[in-house]
Amino acid sequence: MLEDGYSINYICVKYGISHKRLLKLWILYQKEGVTVLHRQDYTRSNATFRHKVVLDIENNGVSLVQASIKYGVSAGCLSMWLKTAREQGVDALLITKKRGRSPGMGRPKKLQKPETELERLRRENQELKTENALLKKVKALVEEREARLRAIGRGQSEN
Repeated sequence: MLEDGYSINYICVKYGISHKRLLKLWILYQKEGVTVLHRQDYTRSNATFRHKVVLDIENNGVSLVQASIKYGVSAGCLSMWLKTAREQGVDALLITKKRGRSPGMGRPKKLQKPETELERLRRENQELKTENALLKKVKALVEEREARLRAIGRGQSEN
């Protein structure tokens, strides 16, 4: 449509596409053709690459769209890298975070050894306290909802 003479603003409004996104795709299309518009494989960036990109943006005044096209990284990623570099320093980009869930998450493992009467009662007591707190919270939420409905003139729901 851009080749046919339609404006970027018209296309953005008609199809609900972000202006920056369409502009980036148009520049990529002009540079490398249709093949660049196909889905690309995900590559995880290393710390030195992030460091190089952020320094290029900061020192040379490259825009996010230009850097995104130049390095093949989304503008959202670049803005997060820039925010991290500005708040915590450029060296914070060298720290890589572990992906996935932390080891402590998940269901607690069942006890292997038989527990004493006291341990069993303490565990049961804790479970009952948790259940009681949950029921209180649900009751408070239901009462709040009913009060809100009464305030706007509706009655209680059938549920």
